[in-house]
Amino acid sequence: MGAVVRPLPVPFTIRKERNVKIALSALLFSLLLLVGCTQSAEYQKISAEEASKMMTEEVIILDVRTQGEYDEGHIPGAVLLPDSEVAQRAEEILPNKGQTILVYCRSGRRSALAAEALAKLGYTDVYDFGGIIDWPGEITTE
Repeated sequence: MGAVVRPLPVPFTIRKERNVKIALSALLFSLLLLVGCTQSAEYQKISAEEASKMMTEEVIILDVRTQGEYDEGHIPGAVLLPDSEVAQRAEEILPNKGQTILVYCRSGRRSALAAEALAKLGYTDVYDFGGIIDWPGEITTE
């Protein structure tokens, strides 16, 4: 003989559906809240030529190489903040988080990391223009 299958009482089924809907709603709300609260750390990658054009305006030119590399030659007016110190000293060296910041290093790897770190720290107008090896303009040792 086959097993007897009895339907569940209607109130139980309705309660279960309601609980599932509540759980799904809570999950959706939590995901939306999480996405909304996650700040996207963004910066823009630009060419050295684009950076050069932007330098006619009031901008911070940020050199994230080492002191020795900076002393060997840097873009005139550049501020030195080695990439290894960005997280610890950015707010001291760059107090205005809305200021336009143009970031460079030697080849582009460190400038990308530094630009991302600045964006994560809340800097809102950050541009990475790669390395000084691609710089078409003047370089100074002063």
